[in-house]
Amino acid sequence: MPGRKSNMVTVNHNYLKLPGSYLFSTIGKKVKAYKEANPQANVISLGIGDVTQPLAPAIIEALHKSVDEMGDAATFHGYAPDLGYEFLRSAIAKNDYKDRGCDIEADEIFVSDGAKSDSGNIQEIFGLDNKIAVCDPVYPVYVDTNVMAGRTGEYNKERGNFDNVIYMPCTASNGFLPEFPEEVPDLIYLCFPNNPTGGAITKPQLQEWVDYANKNGSVIIYDAAYEAYISEEDVPHSIYECEGARSCAIELRSFSKNAGFTGVRLGFTVVPKDLVRDGVDLHSLWARRHGTKFNGAPYIVQRAGEAVYSPEGKAQLKEQVGYYMSNAKAIYEGLEEKIKSIIGTKVSIHRGAKHKGKIEIEYYSQEELERLIELMESLRV
Repeated sequence: MPGRKSNMVTVNHNYLKLPGSYLFSTIGKKVKAYKEANPQANVISLGIGDVTQPLAPAIIEALHKSVDEMGDAATFHGYAPDLGYEFLRSAIAKNDYKDRGCDIEADEIFVSDGAKSDSGNIQEIFGLDNKIAVCDPVYPVYVDTNVMAGRTGEYNKERGNFDNVIYMPCTASNGFLPEFPEEVPDLIYLCFPNNPTGGAITKPQLQEWVDYANKNGSVIIYDAAYEAYISEEDVPHSIYECEGARSCAIELRSFSKNAGFTGVRLGFTVVPKDLVRDGVDLHSLWARRHGTKFNGAPYIVQRAGEAVYSPEGKAQLKEQVGYYMSNAKAIYEGLEEKIKSIIGTKVSIHRGAKHKGKIEIEYYSQEELERLIELMESLRV
């Protein structure tokens, strides 16, 4: 054809900036290869946060009942409402928000097929000139999807990160909590309890971030996927427990961690109607995006989600979360014993609040002290 170029198709070159494959895919391949090479090994996977327990009986009952409904013309359901069924959104609004004193309405909740999808897709409603800030280390989806969009600049191989991303270190020295960066970001990704560090933030500490975002016109994208594992009274389950959060924060939630839906897929995002940037309310913008690109989570899955909030579901899931918490304790104590065996002397680990504490190592001679110092120096290499 006249005027037709020989090479019409181009690709999104931002994808080429991504180093290697997705983190958990890489981990999965390495674990699989190790198991095949070492079939006798009893591997404890600390990679992707999958679950091992079956779905709770209340959830299974809801699934069976809704499947039967789908087999009857009188109760069959086709396409779900794009923003979610009213029965589930109302249950979420009451149990996760109103019962905790949070001013969130059902029509501010957008049901999806999981928090991972939403945490990657939410950046689509923001301009490419926005600068993002993430905790370091970080759940890779936040950064990777911004790379794909063209918002992060080039990958710096020496530093192992991207030029146009603000990284907020979360280490033992700062209690695994981010500090306000020198440069004010536009989009701030926060995840508490944190993936991957496990760090938790108190309500006063989170209130400081809400105040900071409102003062500077930033938006906080708050990932609360692990809120079911909070056991301390002063740690908020939702950012909307903080005053002013409605005007600066979007919250992501998952049914995978609290209810074991990793193989079922269900989540939701909260976008308050008070949240306005660039003269546009983000609620309507996300609703437009959601309705265009998503056909709704299946009816049977949303009925299963509703069962999470039933009295039976709550009791069963509390027990299930307790099981996973006991696993974490066993791993912690196992590592504690391993440290003691490596050090070769008496070690006392004193656990304090907010995942802080101290390790005391005893020695009984100058020679033993020198041995311990030499051992510590070797671990730094």
